[in-house]
Amino acid sequence: MNSKKILLTVFILVALVQLYVPTKMIWDRESVLETGTDYRFKTAPIDPNDPFRGKYVNLSYDENSVVVSDGQDWVRGESIYVTLTTDNSGFAKIKSVSKIKPTDNENFINAKVRFASGHGSNELTIDYPFDRYYMEESKAYGAELTYRQSQRDTSKITYALVSIKNGDAVLKDVLIDGTSIREIVKANQQENKE
Repeated sequence: MNSKKILLTVFILVALVQLYVPTKMIWDRESVLETGTDYRFKTAPIDPNDPFRGKYVNLSYDENSVVVSDGQDWVRGESIYVTLTTDNSGFAKIKSVSKIKPTDNENFINAKVRFASGHGSNELTIDYPFDRYYMEESKAYGAELTYRQSQRDTSKITYALVSIKNGDAVLKDVLIDGTSIREIVKANQQENKE
């Protein structure tokens, strides 16, 4: 009888842990969305051969590299901290990068080194953790086309709205000239039905 109580207790504890982990992940992301600082990251044109995989738009950013004192000190895939500021237009700009977590109250992102050149240019290219914008399957192809067209049209400003808090980043939306890509795709689908 005693072993049944132990098994039941262990089962309940395992079940609670399995519920706790995803709930904590969701809670943390919601906290970033609610209380984090929003930054607008200008997107860059992407490789036309592979712009869309699965049900998400693959994003690339204009502001993804910075000159460092010695490019040979950085290793591909290494975790880094990117401190941010904004430019005169309100878009995110890299203020600094560090291997040490910032201790002041500046906004930063926990990112990874994509590439570091150490022969003269000392440029560090950054892999942001928000390079995929997930979409509903029925809207994904339309979003892909809309995004590609906006990247070719130099008169359009395409950017990602990202909420940042304590190194965590959550991609809120992709906007073209201030309008959500979801709204643009929805309007295009309505036009095609009529």
